[in-house]
Amino acid sequence: METPMLTSAHEHKVARIAVQLQGHRGDKPVSLKKKAVSHEVPKVGDKRHDDKKIDISDLDEILQIDPERRICVAEPGVTFVDLVEATMRHGLVPIVVPELKTITIGGAVAGCSIESMSYVYGGFHDTCLEYEVITAKGDVLTCTPTNENSLVFQMAHGTFGTLGVIAKLTFRLIPCKPFVKVTYETFGDLESYKAAIMTHYEARDVDFMDGIIHSPTEFVLSLGNFVDEAPYTHSYDWMRVYYLSTKTRKEDYLRTPEYFFRYNKGVTNVTPSSFLGRLAFGKFVDSTVVLQIAKLLRGVLSNASIPVTLDTFIPFSKTTEFFAWYEREVNFFPLWCVPYKRVRTYEWIDTEFAKLASDDDLYLDIAIYGLRRQDGKNYYEMFEKKLAQIGGLKTLITPNFYSESDFWKVWNKQNYDAVKRITDPDNIFRDLYTKTCRATRGL
Repeated sequence: METPMLTSAHEHKVARIAVQLQGHRGDKPVSLKKKAVSHEVPKVGDKRHDDKKIDISDLDEILQIDPERRICVAEPGVTFVDLVEATMRHGLVPIVVPELKTITIGGAVAGCSIESMSYVYGGFHDTCLEYEVITAKGDVLTCTPTNENSLVFQMAHGTFGTLGVIAKLTFRLIPCKPFVKVTYETFGDLESYKAAIMTHYEARDVDFMDGIIHSPTEFVLSLGNFVDEAPYTHSYDWMRVYYLSTKTRKEDYLRTPEYFFRYNKGVTNVTPSSFLGRLAFGKFVDSTVVLQIAKLLRGVLSNASIPVTLDTFIPFSKTTEFFAWYEREVNFFPLWCVPYKRVRTYEWIDTEFAKLASDDDLYLDIAIYGLRRQDGKNYYEMFEKKLAQIGGLKTLITPNFYSESDFWKVWNKQNYDAVKRITDPDNIFRDLYTKTCRATRGL
């Protein structure tokens, strides 16, 4: 439970950050200095590298775990690997645990994290109950879905720190068991795969659902359930590669934390990729190390050398159309598939754009990781244009090439500007379009 000492320490941190913000002078943008590595796609010329930094690196404490109410209160820099370890001592886990160990809870809200519970619960942000937000002026707001700051609460999702600093989060937990049993269903075509997904979506008969699309004729659905005992367990933190195992296994057992982070070495882009490379370095190299190396080498890397990495959210009714386009224009496999339930009408989506998929509560996150650029194609721009036609979305962790007018046809500018006037009227955090579509490209 929360202690007065922890409360006092948190309040001291918030006060220190507020003073930093109040002391900012001039019109140059600021960025946040964090302890954990950024899980955005590396961007060589990102203007944010040269920004003045607001230090929030000490916001990394779990403040309270309430087993009776199944609620956790924590600071944004808490990583999911530490959070899972702490909550499991109480027989609980976060409801949506992203796939990489060092994704932080604040990053999960700012960057739209989902995972294999998302077919029931939506994104991690959909499990949150309250945010404490420090504005650019140093004011501290308590934001919930029902109080006077409800729009701030809803718009914090997916806005990449452009609406203030989330200093504390309150979110729900769910009971867990020590192990997860995973069963694999294999299909030879998209339509039968979609039918199986919809069957499980409507029945809610499993705890977890995601999948790997190995090729246009090999679709695997991974169905997981918490269990008390396991006849064996596998770990995927060294030689074994999880997405490859889905091609050959009918079932598997993993310890619950190892299930959550089974993709930590990479989803379908595991590094090192060779057997000998994994034998020599695989125990020590994971997604965090790769991102740290990319940050160190950004002076000699080019954007073209960084593989295409993006999550696309496809309305379920448009999946067949999307795949026909994808096979024709891209045809890169394997893909990660995560069913995602839109649990409410989101304030951050433009009202007119939302009408393109108004009948769809279920989306498929089709994730493309490791695509190498060829033939001079700008794949990011290609996806942006196709998704706009079908009411689909992509996360903004990538390089983004929207024009400003096209960008605000997808994201809700009226709601965004309303919150911006409250939390960052002088725009020291940059606006969402500038930060994700221009600054990241060095513009």
